[in-house]
Amino acid sequence: MAKKTPHVSETPATQFLRRAGVDFSEHVYDYVEHGGTAESARQLGVPEHEVVKTLVMQDDKAQAMIVLMHGDRQVSTKSLAREIGVKSVEPCKPEVAQRHSGYLVGGTSPFGTKKELPVYVEASVLVLPRILINGGRRGFLIGIDPAVLTGSLRARAVHCALAVRDDA
Repeated sequence: MAKKTPHVSETPATQFLRRAGVDFSEHVYDYVEHGGTAESARQLGVPEHEVVKTLVMQDDKAQAMIVLMHGDRQVSTKSLAREIGVKSVEPCKPEVAQRHSGYLVGGTSPFGTKKELPVYVEASVLVLPRILINGGRRGFLIGIDPAVLTGSLRARAVHCALAVRDDA
């Protein structure tokens, strides 16, 4: 018998997507503290490269932004700062990220944020046929066409990915 995926109650992200008329699939997994995209990709049986993490960052003037990056890559903050014309970029502290987004860290979605923030997306994410991205709750990803990022979110494509090295 096929395992039925449990339905997750509405989140600000799913409400945003429904209002925008965006089709999405729901993917529930068991949230593991500090498991990140590697854990969600493993549980859902998808390549980590197709799981996009939502990072709340800030520039040197403490202006917040969202950066969307492949799960298996890191953000080159130097490259990002150069591309968007600021001196520096750094991750926000968890409590600051939560204040800006309205989401708990580990459950941050770029959709339906508390404050409207500029969104930057690693350009190579946009060439994938489909991505999984947080749906606004820990243990909950949504599957969407990456074109939604530039359409509904008006995300700006940037080149700021660093390969994550595995020294093991």
